[in-house]
Amino acid sequence: MIVALAALAMMLMGLLFSSAPALAADGDPYRISGNVQLDGEPLEGVVLTIDGPGGEQTVETDQNGQWHVSVPERNADYTVTLDESTLPEGIAVVDPEDDSPNVKEVTVGPGGRVTANFFIGEGERNVTSFFDQLVARFIQGISFGLMLALAAIGLSLVYGTTGISNFAHGEMVTFGAIAGLFLVGPASLALPWWLGFPLAVVLSAALGFVLDLVLWRPLRRRRVGVVQLMIVSIGLSLALRYVYQLFIGGGTIQLPGAADPKINLFGAVQMSPIDMASIVIAIVVIVAFALWLTRSRLGKATRAISDNPSLAAASGIDVDNVVRAVWIIAGALAGLAGILYAFYRPGIKWDMGAQVLLLLFSATILGGLGTAYGALVGSLIVGVLVEVSTLWIPSDLKYASALFILIVILLFRPQGILGRRERIG
Repeated sequence: MIVALAALAMMLMGLLFSSAPALAADGDPYRISGNVQLDGEPLEGVVLTIDGPGGEQTVETDQNGQWHVSVPERNADYTVTLDESTLPEGIAVVDPEDDSPNVKEVTVGPGGRVTANFFIGEGERNVTSFFDQLVARFIQGISFGLMLALAAIGLSLVYGTTGISNFAHGEMVTFGAIAGLFLVGPASLALPWWLGFPLAVVLSAALGFVLDLVLWRPLRRRRVGVVQLMIVSIGLSLALRYVYQLFIGGGTIQLPGAADPKINLFGAVQMSPIDMASIVIAIVVIVAFALWLTRSRLGKATRAISDNPSLAAASGIDVDNVVRAVWIIAGALAGLAGILYAFYRPGIKWDMGAQVLLLLFSATILGGLGTAYGALVGSLIVGVLVEVSTLWIPSDLKYASALFILIVILLFRPQGILGRRERIG
């Protein structure tokens, strides 16, 4: 059975990788270009995303407000999206006759060249109050924090029961997204989402089981130290990460539905149906996990091992079976987090898990090492801080804000917010 699960996972990965679309190279002769100007003056540093055949590309305007990208195909349609968060404060692209004026559909014709300009005039200023921006960022931060919590809870469980700081947990997140793409993507099995995504979570759980069976359990039985186990996890992380890059390339691949339009809820808050569904799914799963941890026999055994493995074993608890169950649950939660994160980014990339790994560790340490509830609290704090901080600092530095607040809190409370000598979950 174990060999079959491993073979199935390898077969699915192979089929997915073989179906990944080719990415544009710098030497391609076809090009999309344009200008971004405000009142006739060029805007530098505005971010645009170009999506179409060959995958998604991101580009910034130069000092002259100009930009260009190479694309692999002509006689093809592309979508150019201007990221309004990179415009000067209080400025947005507004057109009363267009619900999405910051998005342009262009076609690269037989000549292989097309232009997409964004000329923002004086009458197109749209000022959003600071309070509305704060509310929108706070809600987005809650959404991001719930997604982080799914992965951080599994990371915390593994640490609490085994003592392993699993640096490959980010790649388990990436695996879930890739498995979801293979099962649901139009270029692969094209299963309905209600079937494909749960199967992707099952495959992620199987990955956690296989990793424990072939790697972590033998190392535990040889009583390998925690430092050596951490180094092994770093090596596993690098190996998996570059295997992903080898087969799917360095571009970004979208899940079906990732480009669905957002709905204006209130104020400056905009969310797509998938965004709202992601929040509901995360809450339901976290509540179900909390009930399992506090009321089920296996959950209570997990808490006992997290408190004192030797005493738990002396009490008749099968530590190996509980740890195996923890790895399966951690894999499933990481896989679900990967699918939700692929919609949040949006898109799947070979290093997407590594991008949030430090945030996962920050959330886990902030809440209290080895405590599942602490991981939830820490994730929500990190998610809100990351999003709200963009009101004052550049978006490129938003992840640093979470790391800074982590350092500050640990200076005053080294055990974390919910950390204590006797951990209960």
